[in-house]
Amino acid sequence: MKKTSEKYQVVVAGGGLAGFCAAVAAARHGAQTCLIQDRPVFGGNSSSEVRVTPHGAANFHAYARETGILSELLIEERARNHEEIFENGWTNSVWDLTMYDMAMKTPNLSFHLNTSVQAVIKDGDKKIKSLLVRVANAETEIEVSGDIFIDCTGDGVVADWAGCEWRMGSEGRDEFGEPHAPETASGDTMGNSIHFKTVNMGRPVPFEAPDWAVQHEDPSFFYDQGRHTYDIRGGYWWIEIGVPWHTIYDSEDIRHELTRHTLGIWDWIKNKDPKTKELAANYALDWVGQVPGKRESRRIMGEYFMTEHDPINRTVFEDEIAYGGWFLDLHTPGGLLAPTSEPASAEGYNETSDYAIKSYCGPYGIPLRILIAKDLDNLMMAGRNVSVTHAALGTVRVMATTALMGQAAGTSAAIALKNGLSIKEVPTKVIKEVQQNLLRDGCFLPNVVNEHPGDIARQAVITASSEMLLNGAGPETQDRLPRLLEWNEPETDPKEPLRNRRGQWIAIASPEIESLSVCLTNHSDEPQQIRAALVNVDHIWDYRMEPENGFISSALLTVPPGGCQWVKWKANLGPQDGLKAQSYVRLELDARPHITWHEAGTIISGHVAAFEMGKGRMRRVDRGVTMSYLISPAQSVFSALNVISGVTRPYQYTNLWKSDPALPLSQWVQLAWEKAQFIRTVEITFPGHLIREYHAYGPFYRDPQCAKDYRVQAYVGDEWQDIISVKGNYQRHVRHQLDESVLTSKLRVVIDATNGDPSAAIYEVRCYA
Repeated sequence: MKKTSEKYQVVVAGGGLAGFCAAVAAARHGAQTCLIQDRPVFGGNSSSEVRVTPHGAANFHAYARETGILSELLIEERARNHEEIFENGWTNSVWDLTMYDMAMKTPNLSFHLNTSVQAVIKDGDKKIKSLLVRVANAETEIEVSGDIFIDCTGDGVVADWAGCEWRMGSEGRDEFGEPHAPETASGDTMGNSIHFKTVNMGRPVPFEAPDWAVQHEDPSFFYDQGRHTYDIRGGYWWIEIGVPWHTIYDSEDIRHELTRHTLGIWDWIKNKDPKTKELAANYALDWVGQVPGKRESRRIMGEYFMTEHDPINRTVFEDEIAYGGWFLDLHTPGGLLAPTSEPASAEGYNETSDYAIKSYCGPYGIPLRILIAKDLDNLMMAGRNVSVTHAALGTVRVMATTALMGQAAGTSAAIALKNGLSIKEVPTKVIKEVQQNLLRDGCFLPNVVNEHPGDIARQAVITASSEMLLNGAGPETQDRLPRLLEWNEPETDPKEPLRNRRGQWIAIASPEIESLSVCLTNHSDEPQQIRAALVNVDHIWDYRMEPENGFISSALLTVPPGGCQWVKWKANLGPQDGLKAQSYVRLELDARPHITWHEAGTIISGHVAAFEMGKGRMRRVDRGVTMSYLISPAQSVFSALNVISGVTRPYQYTNLWKSDPALPLSQWVQLAWEKAQFIRTVEITFPGHLIREYHAYGPFYRDPQCAKDYRVQAYVGDEWQDIISVKGNYQRHVRHQLDESVLTSKLRVVIDATNGDPSAAIYEVRCYA
């Protein structure tokens, strides 16, 4: 056995999305970092070994997709990959190599693949000194020393061996009063899953299950218990087993049982189910996973213990470092061995059931303290092993959320080292530095805006070559953007009547509205009346049916019989009615069984819709749409001034500059200062990749809204000089550091071409000396 040692500042154990983002973030912030991964590839559950595609807040909330390091990776993968993405089973090695490429290109980052932690060596009771790791197939043992350790192993292996307190199983309802908690505490956890993938051979092909596979014969097991064979290409998340096995110690037994069930399920789909066997006739098994994807095991006790009350009530934390928005998704213990699968699936994903209402949450903030182990002075964690209850884990466990927590952990560790602080001091002493650096690195925080002291763009006067005016859009409005791929689920019928109250968010620049019009169809033979109302909302995810101080005005609209007609509300509203400049209002129509409110033929940036789900709450319409409406006067909500709003997505306002789409490119936005400034670094955030989840984006996808060819110009010596020139871009967040600082009083970002959109657009420009 070869024995050696290595010394780093930050050591990350576990190379799933949380660990990978933690390691990259720490290294980018200057810490000498080592990432230890026990598999041959990065990505954990998202890798080609397990093939669970990353989920997150955008599955339930428009414009809530996670950004930062994860966004860079997913955008890069879609631009490179020929493969379509489906929910589970379709991840190929292009994703693995995308992560590997980033790791190789990251300064200060070293890594060991196929390397597992064998022991934890402590320095006294409160600190870890080093990890003893073993490289598989190399007969090599390495003692890896560090100053700060981050446990991203999922199972909390490092924390456990270091003697930290942890929990596993479900808290009882009496402990915290959580609505999703069972009546009594138990050791029950969510289970592990494996997935499979099929391929269309273009001709009938046979399949014969081995005799050791599970024989599925009962249709009710699938159709009455929430196990939907919704796509014969592969899947499914519900091929899941936990209880009565232990998700850590019995992982191999679970893997074997899952394999038996998977082959039996494919046998049912292929040979027995009258609903699918003809559809599956030409399909053959292409891949069956043999590394189980794990949902739950140990949860390490941290400086704060997050319960489900926090995401449900959207608790605001001073040490907010990430956000979540997946629903409180607690799978039935036992999985395939239980009477039904996960509750939402078992009830057919009913969006207005009592379960759906109580489970819908977010976007909500996540505090740094749940990433800091309470029992040690130099241990953090990120991933599904953070300090939360079983019920809260139902929402924070999804990979896009854990990736954000990983980036926050790595950033916090590096900043602690830079400031000579214990990691436990970060939440109180340098949390603003952590938050501002996360924002600068492309992340979003619901309760923090850009106030970075070094960003001199914040003091600039902003102008642009042109600005798009908002008039609204109708069913006939042409969508200039290519349609995104969608999951194989039925979309909302565009002629569906208003069965629930529905609202459309509308940004207003000045507090004056003369009229609003909506495009409606009256399916009856008589005129119908429908109540329209306008309310103030705090942001695009303000789903309260009656926001505090929200009511502005209402009116009864008369809708004649007939289809697709514009009905005008002569509102004549102003600040005296409660309208506020640079904000959102929500235009609402009450439920009416004979009336359809038509969707617009395009999606207006930052303009979302929601419907009443019950108990005073709303939720997103379909996968993110704009309802048809017209507003007068036209609103200048895409002003150039938005590039220094401090927020890089639609939220309390659009926060986006868009050029007039009727004018040809090139278009530009300009920053000007009274006194000349030295500028060395320019950072830009372009639009795109926000409204929907990763799954919606097709092979070789490059978001049309994102700038493709652009230049940065400085005004030097009475003329404009190109100081940066880029062609072929598709990333939304870019950073350019000049070889030498330039002294200038004016700077322009000139967009010569986009990836398809007629408007040039930018969320943010930052400048640093």
